[in-house]
Amino acid sequence: MPPKKPAKSKTNLSFWGWRRENGRVGVRNHVLILPLDDLSNAVCEAVANNIKGTLAIPHAYGRLQFGADLDLFFRTLIGTGSNPNVAAVVVVGIEDQWTKIVTDGIAKTGKPVVGFGIEGHGDIATIAKASYEAKKLVQWASELQREECGIADLWVSTKCGESDTTTGLSSCPTVGNMYDKLIPKGITGVFGETSEITGAEHIAKERAIDKAIGEKWYKMWKAYQEEVIETHKTNDLSDSQPTKGNIAGGLTTIEEKALGNLEKIGRECRYLDALGPAEEPTKGAGLYFMDSSSAAAECVTLMAAGGWVVHTFPTGQGNVIGNPIVPVIKISGNPKTLRTMGEHIDVDVTGVLRREQTLDTAGDALIDMIIRTANGRLTAAEALGHREFSLTKLYRSA
Repeated sequence: MPPKKPAKSKTNLSFWGWRRENGRVGVRNHVLILPLDDLSNAVCEAVANNIKGTLAIPHAYGRLQFGADLDLFFRTLIGTGSNPNVAAVVVVGIEDQWTKIVTDGIAKTGKPVVGFGIEGHGDIATIAKASYEAKKLVQWASELQREECGIADLWVSTKCGESDTTTGLSSCPTVGNMYDKLIPKGITGVFGETSEITGAEHIAKERAIDKAIGEKWYKMWKAYQEEVIETHKTNDLSDSQPTKGNIAGGLTTIEEKALGNLEKIGRECRYLDALGPAEEPTKGAGLYFMDSSSAAAECVTLMAAGGWVVHTFPTGQGNVIGNPIVPVIKISGNPKTLRTMGEHIDVDVTGVLRREQTLDTAGDALIDMIIRTANGRLTAAEALGHREFSLTKLYRSA
């Protein structure tokens, strides 16, 4: 076989972002109204309705969770509020104690955060107090200025969805080409979808930076198989993996899906660590793996909580996922999807399958879209109002 040619890369890449108090850079400037629990959703939505320019992100959990499930819950909420795309946060909970855990965690970033408990005050009084604080915070945030930042300040995550035969041949390797070009320039990347690597686990294990990290990854993958899938499956993964959409798109086995999935990490990149769900990396710039569900909203939520600020999302059959705080860039190489759901797609790579476009030029097109998005361009998901925020739950509440 001929030697591999090194991936071409662009030079002098930069973007305009908001540098936060802890040095991280965001590409959006949200003021969040964050419910600590499901009981506080109504108050948060009322505050966001009162104060324009704020964003409430209701969710379904936060009561009577315990152990590892509670730890993950706190880590996800704190990570969401700590994300560099967030300028400031108002946290509202039914009780003061758990609310304080989240506000204290977010406060470690140095950004403004305030918390309110509903118990002993009621909705109306809490809405009034929180609205006054939110108004001050959103006016403060509106005067924050962007600054020019080097590409190494950018954290770009990836997860695919509604995959078909086109994703492993076009949109997923487009993301891989992007990573091969930008990881050496200092960006921080992440991939996940633990169950969806089934059948290609030997390849994923070998892509670790060293044997110890490969073993750590394999232990994580094996635990997902044994503790989640083998414990709860009906007969095999065909109830959900591949999905009905995957099967309609020509993927008949999880192994086929897994091989296409791993195209997202390119040809040269090696991951530095295997992270737990919503865990922030600590080993510097580079590629990471995150233990995560293959469900789109859950996975993107976890990666956002880990600190990633732009998400790349290859899709075949057409997935409409968005996120409240992280812009989600859709890439597709399926001509039918571009015809029938084109309003959801940001990067058209159908030319790859028509042999009108190389993976190298497709990767450059994605890099260009990432920079444009970081500079303020709304993604299709943002323009269409997709704000899917889904917490991962490990087991039943008490």
